Amino acid sequence: MHCVRCSTPAQVYAQQTDKPQPAVTRVLPTCQAHRLSPARPQLTVRPSVLRARDTAIAHATMQETSAPTVQRTSGRTLLCTSVTASTFEQALDEIRQISEAGADMIELRLDMLTDFDAEKHLQQMLNETDTPKLVTMRPTWEGGNYDGPEPQRLAVLKYAARLGASHVDVELKVATYFFAGGGPVPVDTKVILSSHNFEETPTDAALENTLQQMWASGADVAKIATTATDISDCARVLTLLKTSQGPCIALCMGERGQPTRMLAAKYGGYLTFGALGGDKQSAPGQPTLHQLIHMYRLPDLTPNCQIFGVIGNPVSHSRSPQLHNAAMAATGIDAVYLPLLVDNLKKFLKTYSSADYGGFSVTIPHKLAALECADEVDLVAQQIGAVNTLVRQPGGSLKGYNTDWSAAITAIENGLQPDSHTTAESMPSQQQDESMSRHSSNSVSGPGAEEATMSGRVFNDGQGETQNGSVLKGRTVVVIGAGGAGKALAFGAAHKGAKVIIANRTVEKAEALAAQMQGGAQAISLDQLSSGEAKGDVLANTTSIGMHPQEDASPVSSSVLASFDLVFDAVYTPMDTRLLQDARAAGCKTVSGVEMFIGQAAEQFELFTGKEAPIDLMRQVVLTSLGQ
Repeated sequence: MHCVRCSTPAQVYAQQTDKPQPAVTRVLPTCQAHRLSPARPQLTVRPSVLRARDTAIAHATMQETSAPTVQRTSGRTLLCTSVTASTFEQALDEIRQISEAGADMIELRLDMLTDFDAEKHLQQMLNETDTPKLVTMRPTWEGGNYDGPEPQRLAVLKYAARLGASHVDVELKVATYFFAGGGPVPVDTKVILSSHNFEETPTDAALENTLQQMWASGADVAKIATTATDISDCARVLTLLKTSQGPCIALCMGERGQPTRMLAAKYGGYLTFGALGGDKQSAPGQPTLHQLIHMYRLPDLTPNCQIFGVIGNPVSHSRSPQLHNAAMAATGIDAVYLPLLVDNLKKFLKTYSSADYGGFSVTIPHKLAALECADEVDLVAQQIGAVNTLVRQPGGSLKGYNTDWSAAITAIENGLQPDSHTTAESMPSQQQDESMSRHSSNSVSGPGAEEATMSGRVFNDGQGETQNGSVLKGRTVVVIGAGGAGKALAFGAAHKGAKVIIANRTVEKAEALAAQMQGGAQAISLDQLSSGEAKGDVLANTTSIGMHPQEDASPVSSSVLASFDLVFDAVYTPMDTRLLQDARAAGCKTVSGVEMFIGQAAEQFELFTGKEAPIDLMRQVVLTSLGQ
């Protein structure tokens, strides 16, 4: 047998034609004509897509028939990982790794191999492990790497089926040619008919039409992959899973489309894809197999699971999914927590308004918009003027809370204690546990509890206080940033009796926030702060400056840091920001954003679930994810 790029379909199948074929025939209707160049089979009747064991029987039974009824697949959603290696030997290694990692199916992306020879390699790849194999040879015109003759490509897919592939992926555009030429396909090999759109997610009518074409063309499994230009596209694609008449794979590519990959199990998807590693994605937006199994717990999700998530832009840096999913698993909650890349908060909340979506964490830049979008707002969040938590109420409305301020203030107060270490992350674990246990000592009775919730309870719980009150009382706190987190921290510092100075790149925004503060606050520009015009006891950065991927950036000149006793940075990715490094070099105590992050997340968890947050576990998960 020759290399596939040099072989004819007859050569590809020469060694198979003498084998006896089971007397089983499947006659399925055709799809619409496509735009590609391979010669159309010469038929005297309307062309039909044939799934037959015997070519003679297949030709004898050419006729119009109705599409077969395909039963929706039962059981859990399969986890599939693609082999993306460029050489045969590397591919064998990836096959073994994927099997060991726990995938239910392995996709062999033959188009990515630069040294592929069907006769030499395909049988060994299929037999390398017992994990079922899906064979794909994606052409360039459908987003793949294969740019050779179509007959040879389709012949390889038929050959793979005969060698025992459990599934083969065939593009809908060439379904007629695949079924009608090159010999029959064994019925125990499932044919996935696929369609990929790398530009957009088409209209609902177009998606449904594509799906119906797949069933009419003889698909055992239908696969539709689109590109999400907005996260609202995910809702329409997930609807296909719920309404499909047969086994269906429906997903949106890209970061905005990630929810379709994690929610496939909830909505009955046939399979979903997880990459072997972060650098081995076979399509944009794929989570890793390890994340699907261990973080999102996809094998354990049920159709009744509730959906939570963190809304932000950017959001890929967030450790919230690791933290909340671990906490939900530890407390036995049937729920999943997702990263949600949102451009328009109002549109997002309108799209995802069902009871399936139990609540959302809100981060940059949507905290002010969340205040406006919430149907009801907790008193403390209303006073602060920013919402970082939205909780679905029994009637379907959303109530807004702010858990930022109490977490940030507690972290700063702990850092100012005389016996504290120079960095919050180096605090003895016992002291960390005690401080955080006090922070979460009063659990709520359930989601949407009234004003005696965590977002308001810290007014009178004595956290971070001495015999004379809070350690912040009488001190000057300089807050960098006038956004949602800046409002929360400025409000909390003022409540604890501190003098507040707000520094912002746009001084008008700082002045607007200062005017809202009870008792007044001073407003300055970042340039004024960097020039040394403002001094204080605590410097607190609430902006995203210094966050991944801009780790080398700092919101303020290092020359002014020596005038502060303590520097706090709300950024926690990286954990040790440039600002904190400069502050330590200047002799300041430093407090990482990790403690604020854990504290606010613990409060959110209790608001979402009504259960006490597993603080120790949450801290361990976050520190591990940050490499600590």
